[in-house]
Amino acid sequence: MPKPRQLKECEKSGYRIIGKNQHSAVEVCRWCKSVLNGGKGCYKQTWFGINSHRCLQMTPSLICNLRCQFCWRRFDLKKRKIDEWDKPEHILQEAVKTQKSLLMGFGGNPKTSKEVFKESLKPNQFAISLDGEPTLYPKLPELIKKIKSTGSTVFLVTNGTNPSMLKKLIEKKAEPTNLYISVYGTNEKMYKKVCNPLIPNVFDKVKKSLRLMKKFKEAKTVFRITAVKNFTMIDPEGYSKLIKMAKPNFVEIKGYAWLGESRQRLKNSNVPTMGELIEFAKEIEKLTSYKIKNEDERSRAVLLDKL
Repeated sequence: MPKPRQLKECEKSGYRIIGKNQHSAVEVCRWCKSVLNGGKGCYKQTWFGINSHRCLQMTPSLICNLRCQFCWRRFDLKKRKIDEWDKPEHILQEAVKTQKSLLMGFGGNPKTSKEVFKESLKPNQFAISLDGEPTLYPKLPELIKKIKSTGSTVFLVTNGTNPSMLKKLIEKKAEPTNLYISVYGTNEKMYKKVCNPLIPNVFDKVKKSLRLMKKFKEAKTVFRITAVKNFTMIDPEGYSKLIKMAKPNFVEIKGYAWLGESRQRLKNSNVPTMGELIEFAKEIEKLTSYKIKNEDERSRAVLLDKL
């Protein structure tokens, strides 16, 4: 169980740990807050049609099998052994309840539209991406099915190191609406340098997951490159080979932000500019059949679509 000190620090950063066994968490996304304050939503709103103020950001697994250099999240909650996992319906119920409690303060905010506030209390999009590695939650297929049964969409973001769970999602007809596989390098040596994996043969596992991508028939599949300047933002030829292997619907290049714990390991100079992200995307364009479709400078993200 997380210690009281850890819980307090998580709450200070905006997290709320939920569930009996405390391996799940919720945090109100900054873009959800932005819309509630009368501002703009995140790039996924424009690119994939979700409503940022109705998006619930969560994870069913705070534990992770990587210790990535660029990760801004805390590592001490990621190394626990979970003896008993909460049921999907309990996680879903607690996530919605917690999100509502976190949003209540916006009810009296003069910048917040009353209609938008009411809608925000009824999330219809779940981003399983907050922290940890969600595919380590053994009941993930059941959780995704439970969420989709409410009429909501599900975006799942995984590091691709647990291909057996992705296979289960296909076999159990539990595909998310969008499946993102975040790719942090182009070979085993690069993965070890960038991710400090706690598991063997990490790159082989990622390649297995990428090969499974084309077998997803319902989900929009997204090959995401986490772009850290002079670190992961190299070897476009290597990434292009992996993209051709995976055959995703989209390629997303998402720029690293110098935040949180990552500031102890990397420098502000590792943050790519929007121009540098676009130039890297153009290198991918030259080597694949994908072309730049959208750019979002606020989130420093570039989306490439298959021709």
